[in-house]
Amino acid sequence: MKWSSTVSNKESLEEALISCTSQIKEQLGGEQGDVAVVFVSHHFAGEYDRVPSIIREHLGNILVFGCSAGGVIGGSREVEHSPGVSLTVASLPGVDVKAFHLVGSDIPDQDASPSRWEEALGVPAEDSPYFMLVADPYSFPAQAFIEGIDYAYRGSTKIGGLASGGQQPGQNVLFLGDEVHRLGAIGLALKGNIVVDTVVAQGCRPIGELMCITESSNNMLVALDERPPLEVLKEIFVRSSERDQSLMQNSLFLGIVMDDFIDNPQQGDFLIRNVMGVDSQGGSIAIGEMLREGQRVQFHLRDAITSAEDLSALLVRYAEEERATTTSGALLFSCLGRGEYLYGRPDHDTGLFTDALGYVPLGGFFCNGEIGPVAGSTYLHGYTSSFGIFRPLSGE
Repeated sequence: MKWSSTVSNKESLEEALISCTSQIKEQLGGEQGDVAVVFVSHHFAGEYDRVPSIIREHLGNILVFGCSAGGVIGGSREVEHSPGVSLTVASLPGVDVKAFHLVGSDIPDQDASPSRWEEALGVPAEDSPYFMLVADPYSFPAQAFIEGIDYAYRGSTKIGGLASGGQQPGQNVLFLGDEVHRLGAIGLALKGNIVVDTVVAQGCRPIGELMCITESSNNMLVALDERPPLEVLKEIFVRSSERDQSLMQNSLFLGIVMDDFIDNPQQGDFLIRNVMGVDSQGGSIAIGEMLREGQRVQFHLRDAITSAEDLSALLVRYAEEERATTTSGALLFSCLGRGEYLYGRPDHDTGLFTDALGYVPLGGFFCNGEIGPVAGSTYLHGYTSSFGIFRPLSGE
């Protein structure tokens, strides 16, 4: 298995793609790539249809996969506010790759059996494939789709993001093979001599204490340890530093422990969801997630320092694992709200990745939403950096 990745900020689409393909061929050393993952900034919206043919003209018979982007990541660099093309190519000996494109009407009903999902994707669940997924946020029910394939393919890792760059329906595109789609979702199912590890950094740190939901209604948090949650928040606020008090005004989230068997939840064990509103009279709080009584939760805060510390800790933890030594390539699906917008400088998350793992070919893009697992289940996130890290199961 061999990966290569690069990025170009040339103002001509053709020149950018030729530059990328030339560097890819040099990095691969004559080896033929099997999959070309491409992300193209919205500056080239008028030429999206040319992307697959130019890549295949210079890289031969290769499977093209990718989408439009509000910013691109390639060669461990981030290009956010100028024209950009990211190209990451993988040579995958011993790996079977199944590609699919779906529109909203292809999605099985919520009560459909796993076999109906297998039929829709054309992928047997018994293969336990790894999934790479990209969806258009305007035309495709991404949340329902993620929940459905998580149900049908329980043992499979899913990673990806929502296409960006377009400001209204029809402006985003999805690249798959020779086709350029403006609706739906695309995916790759990978099986064979491949493993896809994940690192999902939600960029938050806990405040207050771990508590139990003792009353809830749909997404309304009504009681924590038999107390109104607003009362709990007021106590946390009084005990907090000035900095945290300021963050609580506009960067407050709720972390939900998704694995009931974890005694002492750490970073990565919480599903982070927005605090959407407060009932000042009743003391309940609206959360951006359906809740149930008995769940353990803890309030969280997010800012640039916290996000950096969270990602660094997760990447260092991964790098310390023995499996990290065989990493061949990686893809990063990062929120449009991260990058320079959050950190005030480019290449922040890619730099932390390289610091932790050394140089690994890393591509990706800035998304309208990120797909990745937390505690064994897959979710659609916001403000997240979701890494898919690829390595061979055995051999080269």
